[in-house]
Amino acid sequence: MISPFYMSFLRNILIFILFSITTAGPASSRDSLLPEKTEITINSIKKEQLQLIKTDNKKIVSLIIILVILLMMLSYFYYRNGELKRKNKQKDIKQKIQLNIINSGIDGQENERKKIAAFLHDNINSLLSSVGLHLNTFSTQHNIQSEEITKAKAILEEAHDRLRDMSHELIPALLVRFGLLFALEDLCEKNTNHNIHFQFLSSVPGEKRYPEKFEMKIYFIVSELLNNIIKHSGATKAQISLRENENWFILIIQDNGKGFNAGKQNETEGFGLNRIRARIKKLKGSMTIISKANENTGTSVKIKVPIS
Repeated sequence: MISPFYMSFLRNILIFILFSITTAGPASSRDSLLPEKTEITINSIKKEQLQLIKTDNKKIVSLIIILVILLMMLSYFYYRNGELKRKNKQKDIKQKIQLNIINSGIDGQENERKKIAAFLHDNINSLLSSVGLHLNTFSTQHNIQSEEITKAKAILEEAHDRLRDMSHELIPALLVRFGLLFALEDLCEKNTNHNIHFQFLSSVPGEKRYPEKFEMKIYFIVSELLNNIIKHSGATKAQISLRENENWFILIIQDNGKGFNAGKQNETEGFGLNRIRARIKKLKGSMTIISKANENTGTSVKIKVPIS
């Protein structure tokens, strides 16, 4: 802002220049008295010049005030923009940390599933089969017909079946042997009952195989989505469709049940959709949910994942 001393100095210079111009005249008439009319004209001119100077000074001051206000506003908006960027960055970092934690837990669970399933199948089941074989051989060689031995054989067979089912639940044998498509079709058949029917559609050849980790992650994503439909949607029909588009694996799951607030789910933490999002994020894919709360318009989930 211009100081008052500087403005006063400028005003005095302008007045002096104007006064010099208006009072300048021939040498012969400098010492003579000016007529009264001339003095009045000069005074009028001085007053007008002073008034113009005051007006200009007011304009300059107003302009400076406006510029200062604009600078303050720009500084404020710049500060707010910086704060928003900082908060968004912190939020992104927090989400990445949460996703990494969830993915670490998921990877650990999947590895443990594989280890436990292999241990049950290769060790415990083998031991039970060996015990049953020895028991059969002993009873045959000695021609022993005993109720206790019969019960022992039945218990061993039941234990063998339960362990086999448990190992298949941990890592489905169909997924390991025949691939993702057969395993998903089998999953739909197993979950279909008199309350809900799951339809499986695929334009991908049935013999197509994907990397093991990819198939496992997709299988457990679908399994968790089917569980959500069974537990929460109240649907009577659901459909799973698979297709490939260039280098993308596209999975669409639809049901005719009651919807939910898909937007609100983004803010919640825990299992469910957050686990699914974490799996998809790790696969560098995307998930789109179309659903409305408390409306029987159903829910549509589209998952798009690059094929590694």
